[in-house]
Amino acid sequence: MHELISYCGLVCTSCPIFVATRMSSPEEQARARREIYRVCTEQYKMEITLDDITDCDGCRTEGGRLFSGCKACGIRPCAREKNLESCALCPSFVCEKLETFLASEPSAKIRLEEIRLKVNESPPSNEGEVFINV
Repeated sequence: MHELISYCGLVCTSCPIFVATRMSSPEEQARARREIYRVCTEQYKMEITLDDITDCDGCRTEGGRLFSGCKACGIRPCAREKNLESCALCPSFVCEKLETFLASEPSAKIRLEEIRLKVNESPPSNEGEVFINV
């Protein structure tokens, strides 16, 4: 499966919510959602209900389903407003909002830095477009 990288550097395709969305067994999906709820409330101290564990197609998907926690994220609307493929491409990288998030997700920071490095090493295209191969 191709990795879908979120604006903030998380890998959507390995996210438990993304994975649960694609489960075919309702029993497995319900079990996965209960575990996601437990992690969200215990580890991340989110104030949510089990019903808040919604389907998600990844935050960069146009018109797709989005996890309720991602809907409340301030990073996604910022990147979308700036028409960015990734926060790694933002002239303000690393902003305060992103820095706070990356403090709790060091793997996302590494991923964003790798994207920045790849983009900076790529020759400029004739049309001024930037493509990210991750």
